Amino acid sequence: MTSFYEYNKKERTPELINLLKQGKSIALVSDAGTPGISDPGFYLIREAIKQNLPVIPIPGPSALLSALVISGLPSDRFVFEGFLPKRDGRKQKKLEALKKETRTIIFYDSPHRVIDSLKDILEILGDRQMVLVRELTKKFETIIRGKISEIIAEIEKSKPKGEIVLVIQGTD
Repeated sequence: MTSFYEYNKKERTPELINLLKQGKSIALVSDAGTPGISDPGFYLIREAIKQNLPVIPIPGPSALLSALVISGLPSDRFVFEGFLPKRDGRKQKKLEALKKETRTIIFYDSPHRVIDSLKDILEILGDRQMVLVRELTKKFETIIRGKISEIIAEIEKSKPKGEIVLVIQGTD
């Protein structure tokens, strides 16, 4: 087993690619959803493709799709934006670009940033319907539905922990 994460992906990728070139098989496993979706697995997959090495997906859990399905928001058309940028200027610019998005919008967020993210979303996108989903399929699974302002008020009391998915109604 080899650890592979955001901060060591550039060092580990050549080692793993070398194993593949030697004819060995490797499996990319994530403790947080489907590998390659908003995680460094994308980096390794892209490098394997560049080297003409086979990449075989094995379907697994996907927090974004599970959250969308249980949200009750339109699921026929949606846009997944991954994590919002950490820097405020880049975050506001990203949200401004989504202001007129009619599709359901999905973000991942961390418990440390979610309140600030939601305040920025509220300010730029307005007080839309949304669902905050936390720790899907785990012991402390939480689903909070309501307007963005209501969800901010709710989570300011509880300070959520764990993986968070935000599913936000598109504009009319």
